Amino acid sequence: MYSIENLEKELNNKELKSLYLFFGEEKYIIEKNTKKIKNIFGETIKGINYVLIDETNVGTIISEIETPSFGYNKKLIIAKNTGLLKKETKRKNNEITNIKENLCKYLSENLDLIKQSIILIIIEEEAEKQELYNIIDKNGVVCKFDFQKPAQLISRLKSICNMYKVEIENYTLQYFIESCGTNMEELINEIRKLIEYAGAGGKIQNEDIDKLCIKKLESVIFDLTDNLGKRQIKKALEVLHNLIYQKEPIQKILITLYNHFKKIYVTSIAIKENKEIASSLNLKPNQMFLINKYKNQARYFKERELRKILEELINLDYNYKNGMIDLQLGLETILCENCS
Repeated sequence: MYSIENLEKELNNKELKSLYLFFGEEKYIIEKNTKKIKNIFGETIKGINYVLIDETNVGTIISEIETPSFGYNKKLIIAKNTGLLKKETKRKNNEITNIKENLCKYLSENLDLIKQSIILIIIEEEAEKQELYNIIDKNGVVCKFDFQKPAQLISRLKSICNMYKVEIENYTLQYFIESCGTNMEELINEIRKLIEYAGAGGKIQNEDIDKLCIKKLESVIFDLTDNLGKRQIKKALEVLHNLIYQKEPIQKILITLYNHFKKIYVTSIAIKENKEIASSLNLKPNQMFLINKYKNQARYFKERELRKILEELINLDYNYKNGMIDLQLGLETILCENCS
């Protein structure tokens, strides 16, 4: 399997393979590299030397590979979300299974011809290791696009800022990622606003992020909890009211707050029992920066305080669903009680 870095290095050198399989969560970088292949490929005429395939016309994939690209040396075929690499359930989809088996057989028997005339890119959300996967891995490129780790995101975002001659420090980018998440597409949308605001020759600061960016709810809950832990009730309520003003669903705020305090509680237990925090919280590789944030917030509260908050949030949910209390009033009461 290729790393994203190795794939991008080859594409920067304008080296193309005949078979590609892209899958994973980071759709923005998949799209970016697919466009790069298309640009290297050159002029495309849809239906002649450029074909798009999805689940509705996946049955034509072999005939499209077989049909010459009249007037052109090669044909570019992009097959997206076809289901060809999905894990087979007990109740098999016979049509997809047959297409898959026929495609594997055709690719295996015609590799030399395909290398001369075809560039096939298969894009899926997930890919099970099976015969088609193995054929592409052996004769082309298989690349999984996981969400990038903070260091990788910082490198990508910094290069974008440099292109527009806008300065930004690494610690500011770290704060940006902690505030806005690790989804590259969302980060690109937010960094564009900051670049436009700073202008060529300008510098992006933390306060610009606070002023202009749409922060993830989880990030805002960290801010709320910091204020709660420091017993700053006015600021904690201000954060809550801002979320409501921004039309964040109150039920979603309750659920996120409960999950957040549950993670702080798990962190507190892990520290006490000398267990690994990352595995206790089931953190992904791109979420490791959260460990210190949870550890710091765990210091604000005793175990019994965390259990009490969790019980209060559960009781609030029950009472709200039974029409016994207004949810906003209940949340405000819990915050006030635990700030005293």
